[in-house]
Parts: sequence; structure tokens; C-alpha cells
Amino acid sequence: MRQSFAIGIGGAAGQGVATPGDIFAKIFSRRGLHLNAYNAYQSIIRGGHTFLTIRTGPEKVTNMGDRIDLLIPLNQDTMDRHLSLLSAGGACIYNADTIKPGTPAEGVQLCPLPVSKLADISKNKVAQNTLAMGAALSMMGVGFQALESVLAEQFRKKEQAVIDENVNLARTGYDYATQNFQAFPHPLPMTDNRYAVLSGNAALAMGGAAAGVKFYCAYPMSPSTGVLHWMAEHARKANIMVRQVEDEIGVINMAIGAAHAGVRAMCATSGGGFALMSEGLGLSAMAEIPVVVIDCMRAGPSTGVPTKTEQGDLWQMLGAAFGDYPRVIAAPLDIGDCFTLIPEIFNIAERFQCPGIVLCDLLLSEGRLSVEPQALDFNPPIDRGEMITSANGNGHGEYKRYLITESGVSPRAVPGLPGYTHTVSSDEHAEDGVLISDEYTNTVKRRAMMEKRMRKVQGIEASAPPPELQGPADADVTLIGWGSTQGVIEEAREQLAEQGIKANQLQIRWLVPLHGDAIVGILKGSRRTIIVENNFSGQFARYLRSETSFLADGHIRKYDGEPFMPHHIAEAVKEQLAGETTLSIPAHEVMV
Repeated sequence: MRQSFAIGIGGAAGQGVATPGDIFAKIFSRRGLHLNAYNAYQSIIRGGHTFLTIRTGPEKVTNMGDRIDLLIPLNQDTMDRHLSLLSAGGACIYNADTIKPGTPAEGVQLCPLPVSKLADISKNKVAQNTLAMGAALSMMGVGFQALESVLAEQFRKKEQAVIDENVNLARTGYDYATQNFQAFPHPLPMTDNRYAVLSGNAALAMGGAAAGVKFYCAYPMSPSTGVLHWMAEHARKANIMVRQVEDEIGVINMAIGAAHAGVRAMCATSGGGFALMSEGLGLSAMAEIPVVVIDCMRAGPSTGVPTKTEQGDLWQMLGAAFGDYPRVIAAPLDIGDCFTLIPEIFNIAERFQCPGIVLCDLLLSEGRLSVEPQALDFNPPIDRGEMITSANGNGHGEYKRYLITESGVSPRAVPGLPGYTHTVSSDEHAEDGVLISDEYTNTVKRRAMMEKRMRKVQGIEASAPPPELQGPADADVTLIGWGSTQGVIEEAREQLAEQGIKANQLQIRWLVPLHGDAIVGILKGSRRTIIVENNFSGQFARYLRSETSFLADGHIRKYDGEPFMPHHIAEAVKEQLAGETTLSIPAHEVMV
């Protein structure tokens, strides 16, 4: 199994859980380590419960893992909920003045900090946080200089006295742990590698900038709001016009308007906001104006559980708008892929003048991951398709915006070019864009135009690669996932291999086109197939069955708002291979 070290930091919203997480992330990345971070929190500003897991190691870390090695509870609630996540060899650093430890598992070291003796808590309400960070790094074998430099950076906008106070507190906690607590047997390693640390939302936004997006708009809706934040912060430097709009109806129409004017336009929302965009997507399809929409899924229906993750919007995307029209839908496999996917889907959307939908989720949007800097290509191939941007002496004849072609794609002229005047509307139309339904619906023209648009589907299918099988060909079981379950399934396969069970994996990135024939061809060679997804009804299983008639042998589903842990999948696979069930619904071990 891969070597890793996981820290869990928990407390009430407003107790400062995020700052220690940011500091640990910077220290780990500067030691050349991979990391993965996930924050489980409630949708209230103060109070409630927040639990941040940050896992690091010299090898790629793709998920939050099964257990934690170090627990830092900032209140009693966190201690009560999460102490059981520590196994033998783990440790818990806590404020001995306010928290009672409970009974840990055998081999867990309790590390009480006498906070009131070590700090003046009347002046610094979050002193326990800084003391605990110092103590933790001492036990991990990390030199104090690493923490001192990050603290100076973290508080650089404040007065020097604030920086000095935090550095002194951290040194006090560091020294106290060195003298009173047993260090972890293996110091945190260091490598010569360097990684970028990104949230999924930042990666989506950066991918848009790399793709050449020049217009971005959104209405703030978690968990997609981070895309708007990045865009607003970097708008001038990236030469992107950014607008916060009054609602999602305005968002989609404004994005379509910008795309019609000739620029690459993008917007992001979550399931509730996307519902308001559906009619606008139909306009994008009928007027053949390419636009890219990001849906960051959260647990529904309605407001649902707005700060929890789920893969529950697939059928909403498949049925968005009404009528038949070509589209492309893709689900990023990890946070790095959030960046990579955006230029790819823009190229397809613009080549075939259709809507592109990115199906992300809270796990990726608000999670953080270490990414190889060289994987962030800010000069990706750009293909804008058959786009006319200048008259070039050819604009004196009749221009047919919706010319019927063999490929279904008609040359698209930027509005305002001399000689390229044309009509664009949401109604069905003839080749010149003139409506066919005002006086008499010309059935021949309607059929020809519908067939023209739908011929794009073949080109879209050829542009998106089919999925490939990962792992041994002679596996006992094939695990099928889509989108963000990529990494956790990979680690579950490692756990199964340790127990003598061979598993391979088919991870779906392109949902439309699905490449159903290729998928069925791969799965025909599988001994047993199990579909893994974060929703109640098995939305992908149902989609695959509707498109191919393929029935999986088993299903693993989770819909409690929290993501899969590797052992959830490994244990469910063993149950199903033993014939105990064909549907496994793992229970989350702790209340979060």
C-alpha cells in the first residue's frame, strides 16, 4: 500500500479550522509531498461542525483515505465524533483545559496541551490552533523553520506583532511536544519534487483561462462559487470580462450572448441553478451557439444538503432543455482533470456549435489536490471550428448561417461582418435563419434542419476518446465508475489486491458521447461487474442500461453526503463476490 500520513482537524465553524489546513498544505507541498484535502462542513456561518482531512505522502494521494494518523479536535464535539478514526500508532493533540479525551483505540497516544499555561487565551482566542500546529510538526519530525516561514506568509498583511505572536505560540507548542510527547516513528519524508496545490474550482477557472475564455458570468451558488471568486480575482490579468448576474436565467442568456458575439463564454452553477438554465441551453442548441456550463453537483433535491457531495445530477444533464439536440457532457476524474477538461470540451463545443456541460461535484470543487505543474498546459490546442471572423472579400454573396452540410456544421460568422448579415432566433428556421413557423411550417425544411443538427453527433463521438480498462485483464471483478470516484476506486483495488482479489477499473469521463459499443465490448470480457456511484438510484447504471441494455452484476452506492472511503468499496466488493448481496450501501463511520 502507498505510504501516507493523514491529519484530521475539527471544530465549530468560526473556530479557525481552515487556517491550520492551509498551513499544513503549504508545508507538505514544499517538502515535495503529494496531498489531498477534503472539508466536511455544515451550511451555517458559525457553529455546527467542520472536519478537515488533509492526507499527504511521497506517492500520489487521490482521496482522503480510511483512517487518520493525527487528530486535532478544537472542541469536545470533534473529539467525541472522530477519536475512533485513529488506529494504533495514531495521536490526538487537544486542549486539556476544555476537552475530555474519551477512550481511544489501543496504541493511540493522547497528547494534552495545557493551553492556558502556554498562552494568554484572553488575548488570542485561537491560540490552541497555533500551539497544536507547532506540536504536530514536532511530532512529525518537521523542522520549525518550515512553520515559521509559512506563518509569516500567512499573516503577511497584518502587523509584525501579529506574526511574532503566532510564531512564538507555534514555537511554544513545538517545544512542549518535543519534551512531553512521543514523536511518530517515521518522520514526514521530503522529496525534491514540487507540486501545485489547487482546488477543483480554481482548476476549472484556470482551465477556462487557458482555453481562451473571455467572458465568465455566474450567480453565486455553492459549491461552484469558487470559480467566480478565482475569475473575479484574476479577471484583469487574464483579460476576462466577469459578471455576477441576478439569477441563473440571466447567467445562461448572458453567456450565450457573449458566445454569439464571438468569444469563448463559460458559466458555473449547481443543480438548482442549472434547472433555471435549461431553457437557455435549448437556445444554444437551436441557434447553434457554443457555450460551456459547469455543474458542481451537491446533494439534492431542492436545497437538499448544500454543503455535501453527490453524483445526483446526471439525468438532469441528460434531459436538460427539451427536444432532441446534440450536446457534449463530461465528468472530470480528479482536480487536475478539472483543468485539462475545459479546453477539450470547448474545442468540441465550438467545432460542433453545441452546448458543452462539465459535470463536477463538491468533492472535487472544494477539495484540494497536489498537481504536477507541467500538467497545467496554459497553451493547449485551440480549435474554434468553422468560424468566420473577417470578410476576406468573400462576404458579397448570400450567407447561409445554417447551411445544410454533410457534417451538420455550418460556417459561423461573427455578427457585424459586412456581407454576413443573418437571422438568429430560438425558432426553427431555414438555412438563412428565417423562421419557418410564422405562417406555414414547412415540414421538409423542418426535417432537413433537424437532421442537419443531429448529424453533428457522429462528429462529436469521433472527437471524444472511448474509456480504457485500467488494471489486470484477468481480474476477478471490474469496477465501473464515473467522474470523481476515479482515485478512491484505484486505492480500493490496491486494498483488494493485498487480500488476493484482482480488480480492474473502467472509469467513464465522457458521458455524452457514451461510446456504448466500446464499453460493452470491454465489459464482455469481465468475470463480474460492479458499478460504483454517489447517488441513490444508480443513475449511471440506469443510463448505461438504457443506451446499451448492459446489466451490471452488482452496485455500490453512497448518498449520505460524504464521499467514498477506499475500504467502503473494498468491503462491498468482498460481500458481493461472496454472494451476500448485489447492492451495497456503505455507512459512514462517524457523524459529520
